[in-house]
Amino acid sequence: MTEPGPWRRRVAALSRLLARVRAWLGRHETRLWWLHSAWALAAGLGAMWLGRRHFGLLRIAFAYIAFIWASSLALPLLVSHPRLSARRRAWIALAINYFNKNFYQQLLFFLLPLYAASVTWSSPNVVFVALVALSAVVSTLDVVYDRHVAARRVLAALFFAFSLFVCLNVMLPVLWRVSNHQAMRLAGVLAVVGFATLRYPWRLLTTRRVALTVAATAAALAAFVEWGRPLVPPAPLRLVSVEFGRGIARHAPLVVGPVDELPPGGPTRVYAVSAIYAPLGLRDRVRHRWFAAGRELYASPPYTVTGGRETGYRLWTYATARGLAPGSWLRLDVETEAGQLIGRAWLRVGSGRAGEGGLPARPRSRTLLSETTPATRGRGRPPARAHANGPCHASG
Repeated sequence: MTEPGPWRRRVAALSRLLARVRAWLGRHETRLWWLHSAWALAAGLGAMWLGRRHFGLLRIAFAYIAFIWASSLALPLLVSHPRLSARRRAWIALAINYFNKNFYQQLLFFLLPLYAASVTWSSPNVVFVALVALSAVVSTLDVVYDRHVAARRVLAALFFAFSLFVCLNVMLPVLWRVSNHQAMRLAGVLAVVGFATLRYPWRLLTTRRVALTVAATAAALAAFVEWGRPLVPPAPLRLVSVEFGRGIARHAPLVVGPVDELPPGGPTRVYAVSAIYAPLGLRDRVRHRWFAAGRELYASPPYTVTGGRETGYRLWTYATARGLAPGSWLRLDVETEAGQLIGRAWLRVGSGRAGEGGLPARPRSRTLLSETTPATRGRGRPPARAHANGPCHASG
């Protein structure tokens, strides 16, 4: 018997080494995937940093979601191809799933800070942002995503439809100058289409049972878009600041005699200037709504916002409050024409002992972060003004 040649010995040794590596990977597969999840989460934090600074990358986000949709539609055709072996089908499914999962991670973490900047942390729309954050984290958890989301067709379709809605709802206003309200409608329609095409095989989409299910899903989402708009932050719009004062310098516009406390009683006229950030290319309509003790004082007509101003679009109005109780609050809501709240600010009513005329000992402007609530139509008609680095507009 002749001994095997050197090259055969090398091949045999390499085969044994590969067998040991495969066995080791098989024993530690779950642990390695969890380590990969930690890396994916760290990469997601980098995507969040980009999301706060580079709106132009929304085009790449759109490319990601388009790839996920196309590859998910092609996957059933590829894995059922008769000329492919079972091993090749498994590798194709693994590769597509890996790419889709990574694109979900970058997409959702990129969009998360855009929604977080517009959220109202004490209102119900925080739930929507929490769902975006949860989806982003789930996409990094390989074991959870692979074994529970991607493995179940209905969960995979829901996950994609939600991600598609989240992406288009921000992308359409910035890239195509669609208002937030119209963007929500278009995103809702495409989300239903995405869910239907990933949930059901093409041959079943025309059956009566599936058609009724898709129609019911579309009706539920349409109801949410029309009546649940306040539950979704109006990203990428966000409130930069609000200043209250006794008067207004209309050419700037800036408040004159800034205040952070009002005297009780009244009547008291208060002016407010809000700075609203909108990226270049965005165009929407916004308004002010004034409240005292839960009662609406005035709702201004909507004014058009055009994005791109570094200091934000400035809108100013005033309201006259009467019967202010000590310790209560005057509230200003800044919202879109469709009822999505961009931000909220408060002005405290004092006890009547600190500061003459309700002015603090050291007057200063009051700047607060955004909040969002459902909108109702105001009935008051005091005069209002808006300013957008141009001529003032008046109504009332």
